Amino acid sequence: MTSWTTRALHAGRDDLVGLGLHVPPLDLSTTYPSRDSAGEADRLDILGTGATDGGLPVYGRLGNPTVARFETALAELEGAQAAAAFASGMAALSAVLIAQVASGRPHVVGVRPLYGTSDVLLTSGLLGTSVTWAPVEKVAAAVRPETGLVMVETPANPTLCEVDIRALADSVAPVPLLVDNTFATPVLQRPLALGAAIVLHSATKYLGGHGDAMGGIVAGEDTFVEALRRVRFMTGGVLHPVAGYQLLRGLSTLEVRVRAASANAAELAGRLADHPAVSRVHYPGLEGAARPRGQMSSGGAMVSFETHADPHTVIGAVRLFTPAVSLGSVDSLIQHPVSLSHHVMDPGSRDGAGVSPRLLRVSVGLEDVDDLWSDLDQALRAGD
Repeated sequence: MTSWTTRALHAGRDDLVGLGLHVPPLDLSTTYPSRDSAGEADRLDILGTGATDGGLPVYGRLGNPTVARFETALAELEGAQAAAAFASGMAALSAVLIAQVASGRPHVVGVRPLYGTSDVLLTSGLLGTSVTWAPVEKVAAAVRPETGLVMVETPANPTLCEVDIRALADSVAPVPLLVDNTFATPVLQRPLALGAAIVLHSATKYLGGHGDAMGGIVAGEDTFVEALRRVRFMTGGVLHPVAGYQLLRGLSTLEVRVRAASANAAELAGRLADHPAVSRVHYPGLEGAARPRGQMSSGGAMVSFETHADPHTVIGAVRLFTPAVSLGSVDSLIQHPVSLSHHVMDPGSRDGAGVSPRLLRVSVGLEDVDDLWSDLDQALRAGD
């Protein structure tokens, strides 16, 4: 069987030789011509449900050939039957919630912490859902007859705590478990193989990998993805073809980038743990901490740590790290979650989720690890 590494380079591109192409084509059309109006009407009856018929494209909101290549590739790499791409990670999550409400099961059980805006979207009930927040050990007890979804992010944003996906999926079955796999990527963790039903990515992050393409994608069973395509057609949260092209290209270097950045992150986490200005480091597996078996193959490329110093002073002192929200780029970023990624949350909920005001989150890139350490060390000492 072809290895995952090889499939990452060829997924979504299998037909290129037959087309006489080496690089996947970029299709920017918003609409596609046909002289068979009656036939197009029949096709719309099918495509409007979210199903596919293998025919030529009709309209950009129904689907785009470039974006379809990215969807096919990500589904293959996650071991899913299908995937649907969206304009952003939040558009992808919104489509999932709308589909759950339409199915008549609007209740969600969530495990904190999640990305801040995901938390607020669930809490707000804006899309017709209701949510019960529960610690992992009490999730099964929180499930109701109208529960359509259990949602977890592992490793969690921004504390990097891990949840045992297999154990959680077994405990809530047959309710589908959605895992936000943005931090781990399919390089390090494949939730569907562990029993999850749905996997979600903010593709803006590691899948793109260069900070220049925004998107989101959800992978799972065919029937569920069809429901998401219908939501996308009706609400218009489509991924732009240029972003689809960039994200497909990003998948070809995903493993190399993630593994190299993860090695840097593990080294930095170990050094941070011994720094006098740091009170606590959050990193999977640091100092032999217990982790779910057979889940993540390494600790990943994200590191969070709490400082004795003023975290804002530390951010103001970095020179190599880019002080900015987001993550997953080839260069290293640092941000203060309470001020940015989790600022939208209610302060009490944020505190309860373990997001400390002194927590800094680092997305480790591909720079020389000693250069990264020199920058962090001088910034921590400046804020001491």
